[in-house]
Amino acid sequence: MRKLVWLILIGILGAGSWFAWAVLTPIEPSGATFVMLRPGYTTRRIAAELKNAGIIRSQEAFIFWRYFHRGRSLKAGEYLFDKSANIIDIQKRLRRGEVYLHTVVVPEGYTIFDIARVIEEAGLGPAEDFVKAAQSDTALISDLDPGARSLEGYLFPETYEFSRMMTMHDMAAAMVRQFRQVAGQADLLTNASAGMTEAVVTPRPIHELVTMASIVEKETSVPAERPEVASVYYNRLGKRIALDADPSIIYAELLAGTYQGALHHADMSFSSPYNTYRNAGLPPGPICNPGRSALEAARRPAQTDYYYFVADAQGHHRFARTMEEHNKNVIAYRRAMRGH
Repeated sequence: MRKLVWLILIGILGAGSWFAWAVLTPIEPSGATFVMLRPGYTTRRIAAELKNAGIIRSQEAFIFWRYFHRGRSLKAGEYLFDKSANIIDIQKRLRRGEVYLHTVVVPEGYTIFDIARVIEEAGLGPAEDFVKAAQSDTALISDLDPGARSLEGYLFPETYEFSRMMTMHDMAAAMVRQFRQVAGQADLLTNASAGMTEAVVTPRPIHELVTMASIVEKETSVPAERPEVASVYYNRLGKRIALDADPSIIYAELLAGTYQGALHHADMSFSSPYNTYRNAGLPPGPICNPGRSALEAARRPAQTDYYYFVADAQGHHRFARTMEEHNKNVIAYRRAMRGH
């Protein structure tokens, strides 16, 4: 009988020692290891995923420790394990929900197609899934732009941190929220006409302001020039002159899936409502997602009597009041390009 008691005690001590070793001894991952714990996973399934990834020593020890330390639930998500940790540390991380966040950088002037590409490159899902969400989730901006064809123009350029648990809708919604915040700060949502050129005599809906800002964004990367570029287009609108904006043709071909990376003379006749050479007035909607500088330029353009502009081969533009002045600027540009 005494021998049996000793055997039981030895067994208990051995089990306790093993349990302490399995729980308390840290494991050093072989490298940066990602583990995806999906919603609905049981503690047993979580333990199995971590064990298979080499993050814990024992599934049983993980389950037992969780059983005796219940508290907050273990959060679903993608986790990065790149430092030494034991089961106690790991369960604390899972309870806090310290999921791994992927950085998505959206520069000014990116289209929904560009954003979709960077989302895919960040490992957050197929590009075509984001494009579908951006083209269908217009309810996100229905109060701002009831007739919007997509979220183009309202996905604000910014650096975002997204997790793989987020849907494409969630990511698009985060960008729209950022647009609303910046647009509010820029007084874009008040729809007032103060500061506009004489050619713009009535308040414009935000749809038109964002569309104009998207063209300005694509035409120049120099913030100081944007109010002048905006003034050119507003002046042309006021005189019912076609905008003749090359970026609108590029966007038309992007929508059609025919853009080859460069424009040619034949493209000027491309059949699309977005072609501002063939169609007077603004295109049906934004052609990219403009940043704050372009939005402010569309909201408060410069007071000018310019109707034309052309690049000057130095990264800036030359503006003109008449076609004669413009032609001289074009000749100077071509001469400068030949010199380069």
